[in-house]
Amino acid sequence: MTRSISIRNQEFILHPIGGILWVEKSMLLISDVHLGKIAHFRKFGAAVPQKAIHKNFILLDELINDFKPFQVCFLGDLFHSSLNKEWHFFENWVKKTPSEIILIAGNHDIIAPEKFQKIGIKIFEELEIDEFLLTHHPTERDDFFNFCGHIHPAVRLRGFGRQRLKLSCFFKKKKQLILPAFGEFTGTYVLEPSKEDEVYAIVEDEVVKI
Repeated sequence: MTRSISIRNQEFILHPIGGILWVEKSMLLISDVHLGKIAHFRKFGAAVPQKAIHKNFILLDELINDFKPFQVCFLGDLFHSSLNKEWHFFENWVKKTPSEIILIAGNHDIIAPEKFQKIGIKIFEELEIDEFLLTHHPTERDDFFNFCGHIHPAVRLRGFGRQRLKLSCFFKKKKQLILPAFGEFTGTYVLEPSKEDEVYAIVEDEVVKI
């Protein structure tokens, strides 16, 4: 189940797969997919199943089918490292995806820009759209609300009997929203919210405000 929130009179829909639709712009925001990471692990002997490589593409298709956005904006770390065989899967995915695709470059995006440009993907360091700033690293700038990634945010919940649960989340501050990592095997970093922060945890197929 998705959850709709309003930021500066714009509507944003949080999806439990980990993306956000900016309704007025028909733009889907996704961060930290880290394509190629699984192939990288397998190359160096990690016991990661081959079928895990396709999981990210299945989830990307599900998001796009649900929202049918005009544009998909990856907020950095689309690829985990240098070229490997997952690039070919990505090329095929781009060819069959009807949405325009853009990339805000992250620290892991070391593949030559020409490779992206060749398949029709534009790369930016950041984007300013109206009152919103799209970046990879969390960035504060006067008068802008920042959408970003990089942190792989999670929240830890504590229950009775010393029960603990760590959940990926959308972490919203007064002027910033940090998206969860989209990719499989990316890991998370627990953030401690203040009273002013809003946390939207991903619980199975639902986005739940904590």
